[in-house]
Amino acid sequence: MLTRTISGAVLLSILLLTIIPGGDVTLLFSALISIVGLFELYRVIKLEKTPFMVIGTLAVIAYYGSLRFDLIDDATVVIAVAALILFLFFYVFTFPKYDISQVAIAFFGLFYVAVMISCIYLTRVNLENGAFIVWLIVIISWGADTLAYFTGSLLGKHKMAPVLSPKKSVEGAVGGIVGAMLITAVYCIIVRSHLEAGWEKILIFSIIAGVGAFISMIGDLAASAIKRNYNIKDYSNLIPGHGGILDRFDSVIITAPIVYFLTKLFL
Repeated sequence: MLTRTISGAVLLSILLLTIIPGGDVTLLFSALISIVGLFELYRVIKLEKTPFMVIGTLAVIAYYGSLRFDLIDDATVVIAVAALILFLFFYVFTFPKYDISQVAIAFFGLFYVAVMISCIYLTRVNLENGAFIVWLIVIISWGADTLAYFTGSLLGKHKMAPVLSPKKSVEGAVGGIVGAMLITAVYCIIVRSHLEAGWEKILIFSIIAGVGAFISMIGDLAASAIKRNYNIKDYSNLIPGHGGILDRFDSVIITAPIVYFLTKLFL
């Protein structure tokens, strides 16, 4: 627990130092954790030392470069198509060295890791008052996870996903969602002058938090399901007591686009 706490404090410090400045600092941080997360995923499917990892890394760099410089329209589609063609090229001309499931997951990883994580950067730089809204991603995902754990420990009786994650309960999930909404409301009240938020806006942010908290649990379970499929405990040991980037950011990955797009849509 001590190791986990210290690692968590260091990780939070890194987030503060890389997200508060915004701009290129946040972009580089998002790109870096995307590449590390992609490496962790590719390591699971034994592609980390192959041309697929090189192509995937270049695709991530190209994607973040397109965000930074806004080079062409539909850049994400162009990069995705180019990466897929190259993946298929190596799949075909090295056949049967690689399995189609590896190719499919390699392509999936570009969206699951890089595109989803990039919503942290997009929230920070594209949204009005993004410097304060971006922290909702962390508050919702990690807050829901923590409160779901404590609520489930105290009140949990009905299993939410008994085969995949026997310790998670419906009561814990409800506690996590409600808790995330309450924490978000408190946060918004504290920084309401920076968010230019009245009570209606705070209510909308709280509803977004509820949706994000629910979706974050799907992200957490999905990351667990992948590990179960491949019989691993953690994606890596990069963060002592927490595992890898994908272990610690599993819920953040899926919460970030929810916060970004729902905020753009409703606020």
